[in-house]
Amino acid sequence: MSIIDLFRKKDAGEAQQVTLEQGLEKSREGIFSRLSRAVVGKSRVDEEVLDELEEILITADVGVDTTLHIIERIEARVARDKYLNAAELNTILREEVTALLAEAPAATSSSDLGMLFEKDAAGNPFVLMVVGVNGVGKTTSIGKLAARLTAAGKRVYLGAADTFRAAAIDQLEVWAERAGARLVKQQMGADPASVAFDTLSAAKAAGADVAIIDTAGRLHNKVNLMNELTKIRNVMQKVVPDAPHEVMLVLDGSTGQNAFEQAKQFAAATQITSLAITKLDGTAKGGVVVGISEQFRIPVRYIGVGEGIDDLQVFDGARFVASLFGDR
Repeated sequence: MSIIDLFRKKDAGEAQQVTLEQGLEKSREGIFSRLSRAVVGKSRVDEEVLDELEEILITADVGVDTTLHIIERIEARVARDKYLNAAELNTILREEVTALLAEAPAATSSSDLGMLFEKDAAGNPFVLMVVGVNGVGKTTSIGKLAARLTAAGKRVYLGAADTFRAAAIDQLEVWAERAGARLVKQQMGADPASVAFDTLSAAKAAGADVAIIDTAGRLHNKVNLMNELTKIRNVMQKVVPDAPHEVMLVLDGSTGQNAFEQAKQFAAATQITSLAITKLDGTAKGGVVVGISEQFRIPVRYIGVGEGIDDLQVFDGARFVASLFGDR
């Protein structure tokens, strides 16, 4: 890598950090303004302060179980190290949240793309199946990811297997053109598994690197959901034996506890291997990333912090916490 490329990479990284901090501004302000009020006039971190901290974290949609886990860890450290003032409480809270995210499986990818997206030994494309309910930003996230992949030199095929809404097919078509990816589609109401089959067949024949399959965004009962996703998986395996290599669930971070429920429903219906959490900008519910990562033990690969095509960022736990707590 040349010196110019290094500087470009550094500039891009700094720009992403600024975008992340801006996207998490409401969450950061919500946590710190309340935390400051909780410790004002206090000479030590007592039970009252910890009770207030517990409420702050739950309000930020960290989730009850994860919040209690964090409070227990802070109580142990306060008892051992006698942390007293507000600045020290901020520090210890940041450290414990960072530690929780670091414990999640594969929370941070070594790849600039969030995943390796490598072909298999037979030269078949990497297959990503994307699931999630309508309105969470699923199709938009696919488009942004496709743009990121094509910019990295990957040949990408998109499969419009959400055939229950004409708008979903049209939206993915716009994103495919914008991202420089190839789109495979059928008419509205077509069999989603058939679209997935055609997509993988076309991607394989063209020697493409990645095939991304968009699926229907209906949160119907678990039996129907499982049957539909299982059928798509089985049909894809006729073309690429190990497909899909990744099943990514997209969640709307601004919905808070509803995102937890969606994760629970989809995890019960199919094997989810990664998460993308969108719409974190403009909401004070950024803590949902911490809670979902810790509770479901599923890697968070991407977070959405804006409307721009570059605003789907690879998730980095340490960088996320630094931005959430306003500390680079």
